[in-house]
Amino acid sequence: MNLRKIVIAIDGYSACGKSTTAKQVAKIMGYKYIDSGAMYRAVTYYFLEHYVSLTNPKDIENALDRIKITFHVNEDKETETFLNGLKIEKEIRKMRISDQVSQVSALKPVRIAMVNQQRKLGKDKGVVMDGRDIGTVVFPDAELKVFMTADMQVRAFRRQQELLDKDKMVDLLEVMENIHMRDQIDTTRAESPLRKADDAIEINTTHITIDEQVEEVVRQASSKIIQFMR
Repeated sequence: MNLRKIVIAIDGYSACGKSTTAKQVAKIMGYKYIDSGAMYRAVTYYFLEHYVSLTNPKDIENALDRIKITFHVNEDKETETFLNGLKIEKEIRKMRISDQVSQVSALKPVRIAMVNQQRKLGKDKGVVMDGRDIGTVVFPDAELKVFMTADMQVRAFRRQQELLDKDKMVDLLEVMENIHMRDQIDTTRAESPLRKADDAIEINTTHITIDEQVEEVVRQASSKIIQFMR
């Protein structure tokens, strides 16, 4: 029996486990995983490398015309980000990108360009996409919408551990300041602000494991698919 494929949109604050959960859900369900946050990080990386002025609309427009973002699965079954054919997965995870990505992603031309790319990537369904406006803007008709949140200190500790795993030592206070700044920009920006969709299922990840998060999303997705088969 061919099961109906759906779109799973996972939104929420940074360092709540969105990407890790989305990747594992995609593997379990045999879906394609798309990291929308990596796309904005890739644009930020390009802007920084090419000294694109965030206050010059022409510079931004010209830069976006030269940006092509793709995803490829490596030998370890991990999805990696490529910018114009070059792998930039490690570069876009650095703090210098984290410090600028919210400002870049708040720009209307950037959001329009990335949303168009994201919709093309998900048009055939069978995708798990995580970000901040997936269920509200990119795929408002997604069959399953999840909104993830967690305590600020827990989020900061998790992000610090992620950086440590990549041999980057960053003070916890600096990580907290970065997360707080990103929250502020993401929730108050004029273009596609971070918010919970009215029909999204909220998951607070403060006191649950990644496995529990994944299990809950898979359960919700399976329930949706069964509903559509009736």
